[in-house]
Amino acid sequence: MSKVELLSPAGNFEKLKIALAYGADAVYAGVSHFSLRLRSGKEFTYESFEEAIDYTHALGKKLYVTVNGFPFNAQIDLLKKHIEKVALMKPDAFIVAAPGVVRLVRSIAPDIPIHLSTQANVLSYLDAEVYWDMGVKRIIAAREVSLKDLQKIKEHLPKLELEVFVHGSMCFAYSGRCLISSLQSGRVSNRGSCANDCRFPYTMYAKNEESGTLFKVQESEEGTHIMNAKDLNLSAHVDTILDSGVIDSLKIEGRTKSTYYVGITTKIYAKAIDDYYGQKFNATEYEAELNSTKNRGFNDGYLVKRPFEKHGTQNLEDSISEGTHQVCAMVDEDGIGCLCKDKLEPNEPYELVFPNFDIKNIENEFGKVYEKDGRWYIVFEKLQAKNGKIYDSIHSGNTNSILLPEKLPAFTFLRRKIVK
Repeated sequence: MSKVELLSPAGNFEKLKIALAYGADAVYAGVSHFSLRLRSGKEFTYESFEEAIDYTHALGKKLYVTVNGFPFNAQIDLLKKHIEKVALMKPDAFIVAAPGVVRLVRSIAPDIPIHLSTQANVLSYLDAEVYWDMGVKRIIAAREVSLKDLQKIKEHLPKLELEVFVHGSMCFAYSGRCLISSLQSGRVSNRGSCANDCRFPYTMYAKNEESGTLFKVQESEEGTHIMNAKDLNLSAHVDTILDSGVIDSLKIEGRTKSTYYVGITTKIYAKAIDDYYGQKFNATEYEAELNSTKNRGFNDGYLVKRPFEKHGTQNLEDSISEGTHQVCAMVDEDGIGCLCKDKLEPNEPYELVFPNFDIKNIENEFGKVYEKDGRWYIVFEKLQAKNGKIYDSIHSGNTNSILLPEKLPAFTFLRRKIVK
């Protein structure tokens, strides 16, 4: 069996470039309201999306386009035009959820593979066979499915590709089939405009029907995040997943998450995959790095354990918390300067996290880059912008790029550990 694919989110062109730089084999992205991530879909125009596809192909990698919303009748003609337009750009697959849209894509773009969205909720080989007969090449498994069930599907359909989520947000509802956002704000989750109502704090009440008395059920003054699921993290189980021999692609969720999240999760899962094939798998190392990203707490989902075996899958305290590190800056695409994301000061060490490139020790009037205990750091002697202006310190919101002591890989992150 060939090496498993690593598939990363590309919420915009910059995140796409970061994902590919940090080790993704493929990315997924969408344009317009036919993607289930409406916010990220707005980041791409048709022109920039075509440019993104060309950029990805130039690196020998793949881009899958999301058309995984559920259209109303009034949207079908627009959907047809959308598929026709994107098909001309030659993406590597369409990610589709609705059976009718599967058939529509087949008729409009018969040469482009179809990947079935997790929204289709495939749990068994019976459903998988139906979609295979319709022309689906790959199924993105429901998050609730087990690895054993996926092995059974592969037994029945050995040529069908299987993709699983290994990291990212988990939905309160079954495979994203949620109506809470629609009920409270009129934003339809399965058409790309979910308001993430499950992340809000709620106050619960108990009512005595006979007396009409209403009691507040209170855990704290702020209420409780009763529907807030912890994030998925299967990094410790990548070896078990690959040992099964039936998974073709590992997918990271997060088209609306930060550039740092995209870079770190891609880098770590790429390393976990490489370490697996190199027989150097080290779960502790991967989990420590993933904890540096913002998260809601982690759990390992349902792929390797049954739902009834799971405990502690909810975070009742907050909808998202800081990771172990704060991103302070990110290196520009030209590698010459960096843009501040938090605060930069001279004579302070910042750890460097970069794609897999060689860097070297350097020291000059602008500062130094050095290695210590297996990690790389940068210290600025002076904060001089590309336009020549010198700062005592610099904060986020400043759009002047700060010169580096040495050219560094594009999209390198400068970070510091958060002291609590």
